[in-house]
Amino acid sequence: MSFEYAAEWLGRAGAFAIDPTSLPLRAGAHHSAVLFGAMQDCGPDRWGRVLIERAVRKHVLDRKPYHDLDYVLALDDASRIGALRFRAEAHGPFLAAGGGKIPPLVQLAALLNAATAVHSETETAQDLRYLLGQGSPLGGARPKSAVALADGRLAIAKFSKPDDVRDIAAGEILALTLARKAGIRVPAHRLVEVKGKGVSVITRFDRDGVRRIPFLSAHSLLGLAPGAPGAHTMLADGIRQFGDDTAGDLRELWRRLVFSLLVSNYDDHLRNHGFLMRAPGRWALSPAYDLNPVPEIDRTQTPKTPITEDQEETSIAAALAAAPRFGLKAAVARATLREVLAAVSGWRKTGRQLRLKAQTLDAYATAFEHPLRDEAGRLA
Repeated sequence: MSFEYAAEWLGRAGAFAIDPTSLPLRAGAHHSAVLFGAMQDCGPDRWGRVLIERAVRKHVLDRKPYHDLDYVLALDDASRIGALRFRAEAHGPFLAAGGGKIPPLVQLAALLNAATAVHSETETAQDLRYLLGQGSPLGGARPKSAVALADGRLAIAKFSKPDDVRDIAAGEILALTLARKAGIRVPAHRLVEVKGKGVSVITRFDRDGVRRIPFLSAHSLLGLAPGAPGAHTMLADGIRQFGDDTAGDLRELWRRLVFSLLVSNYDDHLRNHGFLMRAPGRWALSPAYDLNPVPEIDRTQTPKTPITEDQEETSIAAALAAAPRFGLKAAVARATLREVLAAVSGWRKTGRQLRLKAQTLDAYATAFEHPLRDEAGRLA
């Protein structure tokens, strides 16, 4: 595919590259065999693709998707991630304009019913029309939908699946709460019970009122090929090149690294790290998101993003050894580790404060109590 900045944009004061690595701000066409990262980031992942494909089969949508861009264009414009908007013609309507009909939080039960029907492959055309019209196909694998909070802010509601073996929503809210206690920036979040099922409701951080904030995943900021794992130290280098608050974001990134190790957040691929544009061409770490502790029984992998490019070891010692790459002196790194460890060690107390059930907490015990936590205690 090809992309070219308009001359009007290139001549505009404050113009910026929407994807600084793959689409630098210059005249002429950019070419790629795959969808450019900035556009991929505002498209659907597995859940949204399933909805779109089934909607085509049931004639809810007319156009069959043949390219990744087709999936992006099928999303509701009002709830699409980030600030990119799409038109077929310069002065035509935005695609796909769903009228901004984001459902209020009180409609969670109806959204859950429709999402459950999709998961069990019993959905009707009306279910698909409802979900697609409400901005449901956001990124990620879990069933979810955009929702409007009482104050008008946009949020994401993530639903349970019938075959979940534990309360995934509770685990995510627990991890976000622990992250906040550990000094990590996180979006506003809460756990809502709907029909006996947990739903995590997380405020969108790519909106400031009606203003859309440009968003890029770390994977796109680094210009990585599809499926390439990258590394935390590569992300640190990206912050140095494009960052708005370089020193602060480097410290925050290392804090998130050791936090993920201590809570067994193993699905930490670089699309689960994001950046928001704070000034033209300058990108700041977004609040942390998609923090999901994984108990030992379900752990089939090591963390998806290694600490360094040339080291596969996953340990607290390796994180401490890499701390200078994040601008941290040894004493500062150990002090940071102590702060994170103190927050995570209180996971059960925090869970009780969130009114999580004892059996839910027991199911997550091995995500927080494991050899890496013991290693952190020795090295902090």
